[in-house]
Amino acid sequence: MSPKGLNRMYVWPVLIFILLLHTNYTTVKMSDKKLTMLCLGDSYTIGESVSEDERFPNQCVMMLEKFDVHFAKTHIIAKTGWTTDELIHAIAEAKVTGTFDCVTLLIGVNNQYREYDKEVYRKEFDELLQTALKYAGGDHDHVFIVSIPDWGATPFGAKDGKGRSPQQIGKEIDEYNAINREEALKMMLHYTDINPESKNAANDASLIANDDLHPSGKMYGEWATLLVKEMQKVYGR
Repeated sequence: MSPKGLNRMYVWPVLIFILLLHTNYTTVKMSDKKLTMLCLGDSYTIGESVSEDERFPNQCVMMLEKFDVHFAKTHIIAKTGWTTDELIHAIAEAKVTGTFDCVTLLIGVNNQYREYDKEVYRKEFDELLQTALKYAGGDHDHVFIVSIPDWGATPFGAKDGKGRSPQQIGKEIDEYNAINREEALKMMLHYTDINPESKNAANDASLIANDDLHPSGKMYGEWATLLVKEMQKVYGR
């Protein structure tokens, strides 16, 4: 074999080795990148009466780690008592720029509590869906809607100051959820129904926080488990 042919024989294995090394390095660097999450809502998203790590968005992040899906610390725009119009105003005030790999939205319980018009809720919820989609960079697969829990199943709900029975509260929440589910699916967004699990609080005090109204960390863990199943369809590919 000529010196030229000999050189070619050794050059190709070296080139292939370099290419494989670069590909492996790139793969590692991509897996090191942490995804971003924006969570929009009210007391259920901010985790009223529980520690920060017990909030359902943060429990989702911790659960996803087990599946090698890594998120940075969640960015939350939520406050106890907010209605849809107050969340819309707060988002505008926050002036958050850029896009996120994941956006969650859970809102409406305070609309129901204050007995706001359901059609106004539909209109404002639609606006929030459009906002969530914008923050997800227009990717419908990266927006996750969560249903409203049934606070009528809590001790606080059993003594509602407005004279509504737990059954009536549950019925009204179901009507709001029918709206948010319809609008979310109409836009082909992910929808996770945590309402059935929330009703278990009527027979299990461990699912309620010390304020007798909001979910405990245990309850939020059940919600996170349901949401992670939906998220795995997207981020676990």
